[in-house]
Amino acid sequence: MQNFKLSPPWVTFANEMKAMFALDDSVRVIFDQQAMEIKLYVESATKAEALEALLVKEAVFGGVTVKVTIIPGNAVSDKYVNRYATAFENNQALIDTKYAVSPFGDFTYAIWTSRPVQFFDDNLADVDGKKTMLMEEVARDVMAESPNVFHCTLSVTNLAEPKQWP
Repeated sequence: MQNFKLSPPWVTFANEMKAMFALDDSVRVIFDQQAMEIKLYVESATKAEALEALLVKEAVFGGVTVKVTIIPGNAVSDKYVNRYATAFENNQALIDTKYAVSPFGDFTYAIWTSRPVQFFDDNLADVDGKKTMLMEEVARDVMAESPNVFHCTLSVTNLAEPKQWP
């Protein structure tokens, strides 16, 4: 019998942050549980700037606060219109970004890979104690909320019907 204990939510959050950048060789994620800080070491200053604008600065779990710190490399920063494209350059987790203009406003869709991520989370409902998530779920947890920005998963079916929206 396996010895089960429950992972605290801040460990789950740190694992989500690591999963978000697991496919990106230019970002290294370190969780310092003593300091309750997640540090993202980012090679490109441009990418670091984009991530700074997109990610939450801290996550609060009851009486525990985890700080998120982005540490840029020494590269020169350029301004890009598409922060997601910049922040997730060379990261296979983000497939594409689409923009839609409607009578209700402009919308940004971040389209994430349909490949699930798994990490150990003391999940009692899983035989190995792991948690399985889609990247869009991880993105909703680790990204700062932005109006009119939606996270979705790349379609896994190829339907013959024409797209209705966007």
